[in-house]
Amino acid sequence: MRTRTVMTLVAEAKGRAQNLSPDEVARELEDGEVVLVDLREPAELAEQGVIPGAIHAPRGMLEFYADPASPYHRDEFQPGARTILYCASGGRSALACDSLRGLGYEHLAHLDGGLKAWKEAGRPTQPRP
Repeated sequence: MRTRTVMTLVAEAKGRAQNLSPDEVARELEDGEVVLVDLREPAELAEQGVIPGAIHAPRGMLEFYADPASPYHRDEFQPGARTILYCASGGRSALACDSLRGLGYEHLAHLDGGLKAWKEAGRPTQPRP
């Protein structure tokens, strides 16, 4: 018997995550060293654009890129760095915060509402690099 839904999982993850507004994310980007990670699929980036300065890590590869012990590790990912995740509307990024926390990342947050909220707040995007 199924007792949980994906929306339940997302709500629980948001309860554990630091949920940032577009304005809060923009301030952090202006203020300092932040690794901003776009978790969306390549087709989404091509269609909707990206937040300037974001690195791309599709959700299916995130843990492999983020784990320093993985052969797929990317240097941009460091467990001690301030890391902000985003996706289209905030579900995947909230779930991803849980995963990275399990890999030892402590300074995590996600853009609540995702790229949709970012655009609705009038924040800039650029074409996929």
